[in-house]
Amino acid sequence: MSQNVKSFRDLDAADRKIIMLLQEDATLSHAALAEQVGASSASCWRRVKALEAAGILTRTVRLVNPHAIGRDVNVLCNVRMRSHASEARRSFEAFVDTQPLVVECFSMSGEWDYLLRVIVADVQEYNSFLMQTLLGHSAVAGAASHFALSMTKYTTSIPL
Repeated sequence: MSQNVKSFRDLDAADRKIIMLLQEDATLSHAALAEQVGASSASCWRRVKALEAAGILTRTVRLVNPHAIGRDVNVLCNVRMRSHASEARRSFEAFVDTQPLVVECFSMSGEWDYLLRVIVADVQEYNSFLMQTLLGHSAVAGAASHFALSMTKYTTSIPL
């Protein structure tokens, strides 16, 4: 791979393998990564640095098991805005960014303006968030909540 990676199309098979492996286990050492890719440790290090510089690899995190910390309830919340003016949208998006219970937020096409994924300990915590926080925002006209009964698939890996 050249040091000038600009997009996904510029990636070779070794780069793609590195990305897949790091999505599964970001704690892999450069030596372990190199062994699985079939390259030298120094080459893997350079490739990882180039992928980071290109913005293809971003931050490294540890995933938390929500059940282990008592966050068992996933709520998908559709939000309808009062206004679609850019200031209202910016205000709402900045507000959502400050809400730790909201773990994902998508701007949507169709009937609803946003879809939030909210993780809470129980229905009472969600009710409090919905009534006192979310519906209290001046840009929000309404919301519809959908409680997940179970999670049948969850991954953070992006398909290559």
